Amino acid sequence: MRDLKIPEQRHPEKAHRPVNPQPKKPSWIRVKAPVSDGYKKTARIMREHKLTTVCEEAGCPNAGECWSQGHATMMIMGEICTRGCTFCNVATGRPDALDVFEPGRVADAVQKLGLNHVVITSVDRDDLDDGGAEHFAQTIRAVRHRSPDTTIEILTPDFLKCEPSALETVVAARPDVFNHNLETVPGLYQEVRPGARYFHSLRLLQRVKELDPMMFTKSGIMVGLGEERAQVLQVMDDMRSAGIDFLTIGQYLQPTPHHHRVDRFITPEEFQSYEKAAYNKGFLMVSATPLTRSSYHAGDDFARLRSARQAKLAKA
Repeated sequence: MRDLKIPEQRHPEKAHRPVNPQPKKPSWIRVKAPVSDGYKKTARIMREHKLTTVCEEAGCPNAGECWSQGHATMMIMGEICTRGCTFCNVATGRPDALDVFEPGRVADAVQKLGLNHVVITSVDRDDLDDGGAEHFAQTIRAVRHRSPDTTIEILTPDFLKCEPSALETVVAARPDVFNHNLETVPGLYQEVRPGARYFHSLRLLQRVKELDPMMFTKSGIMVGLGEERAQVLQVMDDMRSAGIDFLTIGQYLQPTPHHHRVDRFITPEEFQSYEKAAYNKGFLMVSATPLTRSSYHAGDDFARLRSARQAKLAKA
């Protein structure tokens, strides 16, 4: 492991951030309170297996709806990230050691929930030589063993500071969908995603296609951070140049006053325009709505993604 100087406390970077008042959400951003029996069942299974979910850690607005249907995005490798992105509500600090039993617990939870499709993500682990790539691979294999009919989607970090073989390790485990979010336009990386590099992330996704041309790749961005429409369209072009199959675009929602400010709320009509533009550029699947998140309706979207590929191949 590297000897990185990672702060011990949670969210230490917040003390140096400006206070940005949180604007009132518009009428088209409304979510239901989580009160259903399905929600409670999902929460109980997560607690019983001592699992972390990005739904809770990132404060996802769709958690009530998804958990009510038994869908939760598992977040492996702990709940403390080694990065300090200004849009993200996940805690920053020095992570604990990896839990070798976590892959098995994830597999047990997937089986108990009866999932047809599961999304597995993680915090960034710059303290590990492989960024947690082998842990991802072990989790994928554990789920495959316990639930062979379940399709697996992973949402990975960028493996920026890792050994070159890290990506190969994950791809070799054969997830059905490899997702890595670009998050925003390159001009905002220094403000929004200071520990990452836009073209490295783009190249990561391109490399996945080179390693396994039939593996679905997916990426997403947030809007409302201060980007211009032309910049979003350029990101779409960059993604298509990297062979990315599936694009998600959602509204950025500011977690706390210490996070990056919301520049504006994008209207549903603008999201529809982005969706149309993305399909015209050749994406197989696009989800662009105010409440779109990487794993929102992921199972249904995967079924449509697979059908779209089959239709495209039939026309070839």
